[in-house]
Amino acid sequence: MRTKFINARIIQPTGVYEGEVVTDGGKILEVALGGHALSSADRLIDAEGRYLSPGFIEVHSHGAGGYDFMDGSAEAIYGACRTHMEHGTTSILPTTITSTRKSLMDFVDLFNTLELEKEGYPNILGFHLEGPYFAESQKGAQDPKYLRNPDPDEYMAVLNRTDRLRRWSFAIELPGAEGLLAVLRERGIISSLAHSDADLSQVYRAYENGMTALTHFYSCMTTVRRVNAFRVAGAIEAGYLLDDLYVEVIADGCHLPEELLSLIYKIKGPEKICLVTDSIRAAGMPDGEYRLGGSDDGLICIKEDGVAKLPDRSAFAGSVATSDRLVRTFRQLTGAPLYEVVKMASYTPARLLGIGSRKGTIGLGKDADLLLFDDDIQISMVMVRGDIVGQNVSR
Repeated sequence: MRTKFINARIIQPTGVYEGEVVTDGGKILEVALGGHALSSADRLIDAEGRYLSPGFIEVHSHGAGGYDFMDGSAEAIYGACRTHMEHGTTSILPTTITSTRKSLMDFVDLFNTLELEKEGYPNILGFHLEGPYFAESQKGAQDPKYLRNPDPDEYMAVLNRTDRLRRWSFAIELPGAEGLLAVLRERGIISSLAHSDADLSQVYRAYENGMTALTHFYSCMTTVRRVNAFRVAGAIEAGYLLDDLYVEVIADGCHLPEELLSLIYKIKGPEKICLVTDSIRAAGMPDGEYRLGGSDDGLICIKEDGVAKLPDRSAFAGSVATSDRLVRTFRQLTGAPLYEVVKMASYTPARLLGIGSRKGTIGLGKDADLLLFDDDIQISMVMVRGDIVGQNVSR
């Protein structure tokens, strides 16, 4: 069905423009900025001055809506994806948590059976492995009994088992990590630093060997510290100094305060910031206790105060955010223009994944993954692949 949007404020990478957009067959057929689209349409949607935005692209989420991506069922994976879609995510990269080798392989086998473009659901772009190769000193909410060093037998078994792995986050300083970096680079899979004790020099070496991103910037990574009385820079400083490195930012207003969000924005800019939720199953759910991961012995966390915490409330445990909240919060706290914040939630993640030619902006021939929302980022329509899959959905 051909659809025409009129009276819209169209969010582009360079600004916001009044105009019209026509979609056809899952693609964007025409974009008319400051004027009227010439193409006819079967369906007319009056935006009534609301924003027409590219759909948000989530590259790091563990679940939502009461589901964890490691629950072991297709229903759970689709259910979590659906919840994120209701909050503006039109493309998603489901993410694992540190677990046993069997749980990891079971997840891979299940993921291989999924329909990645299922009707009524967001685009599933592949999957993201977070762990299990982490430094215990930076474990965060990862279960320490499952932490281990990169094992070629294990990671090659994963890589030979699937072609749907898009990204792997791990501690780049561990014994065996350089071998994993080399294999991932050879196969075109994104390498990200996460839960790492690496210092700046080790991050530089990993960057030279293909690492392209820092997972949940500031969380579970090093900063300036003293070694034999001398100050040594860490992963955070490397993230600022290496212009090409992408950084994930959990912009829920809890993980990073206003001042740090502003600093990251000022130094890295919207071209290298990916807004991510790092959400757990508690996203989109009421306050209470929730379990991380899919196992019965997974860590318990508590959702309260707009975030998830460990039971002793000593640290956060993922987030309970959704993409619309990220955009709303980052804009409110930093004062960044809306079009740049939307870029961090759409086009920049698309470029990180190497799909910027077809997703992340409203352009001719690109995928018709679109949103309508108001000034408060309350989403009133979600379109995925040209089909309207949600209306008046934001809560």
